[in-house]
Formats: sequence, C-alpha cells, structure tokens
Amino acid sequence: MTPAIDAPHPAMHVDLEYRSLVDQEQLESNSNFNIRIFTDGSKFEGKVGAALSMWDGAAEIKALKLALPSYSTVYQAELLAICRATRELLKLKAHSYGIYSDSMAALQTVTNVRSLHPLAVETRENLQTATYQKKLVNLFWIKAHAGLEGNERADRLAKEAAVGSKRKHDYDLCPISFVKRSIRMRTLDEWNQRYQNANTAGITKLFFPDAVAAHKIIKKIKPTGITTQLMTGHGGFSEYLNRFGCKDNPSCICEPGALETIPHILLTCPVFASIRYNAEINLESKMDKDSLHKFMLGKNRDIFLEYCCKLVNKVVNRNKSV
Repeated sequence: MTPAIDAPHPAMHVDLEYRSLVDQEQLESNSNFNIRIFTDGSKFEGKVGAALSMWDGAAEIKALKLALPSYSTVYQAELLAICRATRELLKLKAHSYGIYSDSMAALQTVTNVRSLHPLAVETRENLQTATYQKKLVNLFWIKAHAGLEGNERADRLAKEAAVGSKRKHDYDLCPISFVKRSIRMRTLDEWNQRYQNANTAGITKLFFPDAVAAHKIIKKIKPTGITTQLMTGHGGFSEYLNRFGCKDNPSCICEPGALETIPHILLTCPVFASIRYNAEINLESKMDKDSLHKFMLGKNRDIFLEYCCKLVNKVVNRNKSV
C-alpha cells in the first residue's frame, strides 16, 4: 500500500467513474475516441502476465506484454495493465482515449480515491496529468470472453506474457494475500515439526499424524465433549481415570489387564465387536491403528466419527455410573 502521507491531498482528487459495456453494440457506440486501449491480465500455468492493445480506428498501433512474478494475482495484473495504459497515453498527442478492461474489481479500485494500492494511486496521478494535457480519458468495463476483438487480443497477449516472457518483471510487489499465505504456511510447518517430534499427543496423532492436514480437516468437525475426549484420550476411560486416582482399575470390563484406552475401545474390545463389524461394512475397510487417520481424510469421515463417538459415549457413561 502507498503510505497515506504520500497519497495526493484530498483537494487534488479527481472524480473518476467507469461505464459498463456488455456487448459489441454498446462497445461500438462508445468507441468514438482517437485511441482505444484494451487491457487484460492473466494467470496461466502458474505464471502471471498482463497486456495492453492500442488501437487507432480498425488498426492496432501498439501491443505491450508485461511480466509479473508467479506470486502475483490476476487482480494485480489487471491493475498493472490499466496503469500502464494511462502511462502510455501521456506519451501520445491524441486528444481522446478510451481504456477498456474486463476487471470490474480493478476499475473499482482505480476509481476509489481512498484506495492506496500503489498501482491505483499511480493510475489516478496519470489521469490527473492527462487532464493538465487537455486529454479526455474514459474508463470502461467490458464483458470478458464476449468475442470483442480488442479484448480478445489483449487476452491472448496477456496469456503469452504469462507463459513466454523471460525478461525482468514489470511489477514485482507481492500482494498482501501472498504475505499472509507465506506466514501461515511457515507457521504451520513450524507447528507440524514440533507436533511430530514431540513425545506427547499420542492418541491425537492416531487421527491427525500431520498438523498441516489436521488444520484443514478440524474446521469441518463440530467440536463436542465426546469428540474432544475421543481425539485426546483425556476423558472417562478407565486407564485415564486410574492414572489420576479416580478409578482403582485401569482395565476394560472385557478382560482383566486389557487397558481401556481409545485404541482398545475402537479396534479390539470384544464388547463392541458387533458395532465394529457393521461400521467396517459401511466404511468398506478394516480398521486398525494405521488406518484411523485415513478415515479422517476420506469421504467416510462422518460414518467413522459416528462410530467412534457412539463407542466413546457408551464407555464414558458406563464409567460415570461405576
């Protein structure tokens, strides 16, 4: 963002607006300019480019391809193309200009005098300079992929710029979204390393061995008291209760010496053999320690969680009554 102190004084603001054109007929009725400039931005095969196509009557007089780094957004590319169009028209001697873009977001940013995006600020400064040069400049939004010749030409050029350009980038400021994503991924990676190297959270790791994958899944699960006890092993289970002196025996009711833990309840306890058998039929897979996390990733997550919560609820309620 451009620092507010570097932005133009409010008294210097120019009232800007754009018009929307939805078909060839409307475009033709708004083409009576000495120079028409079509702009576009593209992200293709992970690469980003922008372009402008300048027309005098029925002839293209200049085409520019602009390169951006892969972390840039299409929005930035669209803004760059519009900004470059205003920069180019300052070099020309023609009186009237029409700038056409299929990015409403970019045009809204440009015409919003409170927007401090550096490309928008420069665009408005260029348009202000154009008025000092007695030049008339109009901004238009046109519908993308509607067969409009100039727009289709700019679209092709932008794709070519994205894929084929090997020169220095015309704009290399990274978007805020990229910074946030980078910080988030670095944070998740650090969290994951600490999580996987720790000697704690053994039960949780059965369901979520990878913290990054867990970060995406856990938001889809409604937390309850039962799911929390299930995924931590901290709850009304004999082994856990015995550890804190709340129960004399850590064993399950199925067999003396068989610790009542989450893996035992879900995978081996004969008390729940029938429920387990039906669940495995619905899941179309055998359950074991190595497969629990796979059910959390797959399409059968809800079936699996329903089975787990049913068993945990039975065990917790049973131990409450003891």
